[in-house]
Amino acid sequence: MCAHILVAEDNLNQAELVRRYLEHDGHSVVVVHDGRAAIDETRRRNPDLLVLDVMMPLVDGIDVIRAVRTESDVPIVLLTARSTEDDVLLGFDLGADDYITKPFRPRQMVARVRTILRRTGRARETSATVLKVGDLMVDPIRHEVRINDELVSLTPAEFRLLAKMAAQPQRVFTREQLLEDGFITARTVDVHMMKLRRKIERDPRRPERLLTVYGIGYKLV
Repeated sequence: MCAHILVAEDNLNQAELVRRYLEHDGHSVVVVHDGRAAIDETRRRNPDLLVLDVMMPLVDGIDVIRAVRTESDVPIVLLTARSTEDDVLLGFDLGADDYITKPFRPRQMVARVRTILRRTGRARETSATVLKVGDLMVDPIRHEVRINDELVSLTPAEFRLLAKMAAQPQRVFTREQLLEDGFITARTVDVHMMKLRRKIERDPRRPERLLTVYGIGYKLV
C-alpha cells in the first residue's frame, strides 16, 4: 500500500527519522516543522494521514487538530512525550485517531500507520506507488511531479513520458519505444523532451536528469 502522509514535527532529527521510515514503506511524505504550516499544508495537499507532534511552535498540535477537524476527516496520529498525556486525551476528544509515545521504535510507528490507513480506507495499492528518482517524485495517482517537494507543472503528454521513464530509471528508451505512447513523430518526442528539461533541470543546456544517449534515445537518471 501507499499513501500521502504529512508529518508535522519541529525536531529536525525526529522528523527525518519518521520521513525516512515512512518513505521506505512506500509512502510519499511531506514534512513541516510548525503547527501553522501543518494547517496550511493539510488544506493544500489533502493528505491521506497526518502525523502530528503535540508540542510545536506557532500553533501546538492540539490547536492544529481543532483547525483541521473543522474541514477535514484526515486520520491524525499524535506524537507525544509521556508528560503530555492530558493533551493526548484532549486530542482524542477533538478527533485524533491514535497516538505514539516518544521515544518510539520506527518500525512500530510504521505498523501503526499501516493499521490506520487500512481501517480508514486511505491506503492505495502498491501498483500505483509513487515513483522516485533522486529528489524527483512522480505520483501517478495524483498526477503530480515534485522536485525537492516543489510542484512542477507538466502537460499530460510530458507527464506520460516522464512517468514511463521514472518507472525504469537508468534504462535507455529509444524514440520508437516512446512513440508507442501516442506520439506521432520522433520529432514530437524530441520537442517534449526539450520542454521537460526546461521544467526539471537546473540548466536545460546541461541536463543532469534527462540525458540524451546519442544515436539511441533518452534515459532518466
